[in-house]
Amino acid sequence: MPAGPRTTSACTAPGSKSFHHPVVGDLHLSYEVMELPADPGLSLIAFSAEAGSPADDSLRFLASWAATHDPADAPPSPKQA
Repeated sequence: MPAGPRTTSACTAPGSKSFHHPVVGDLHLSYEVMELPADPGLSLIAFSAEAGSPADDSLRFLASWAATHDPADAPPSPKQA
């Protein structure tokens, strides 16, 4: 099968953002915004936590928690409360 056209993405606007999650509390994450030239006007935002940081531990906990718990067991979000 022939390969499709090659595209590249440009990374722009790196930064950091803080979130408050109802289960694990405050998360401080880094992000990069990648423009998608194949789809003008669309961007992909990738968030990450520094290895070994409290945010990394929290994200790992959430990943394991999500894999083992029913979504109905989640505490209500502030909008639902």
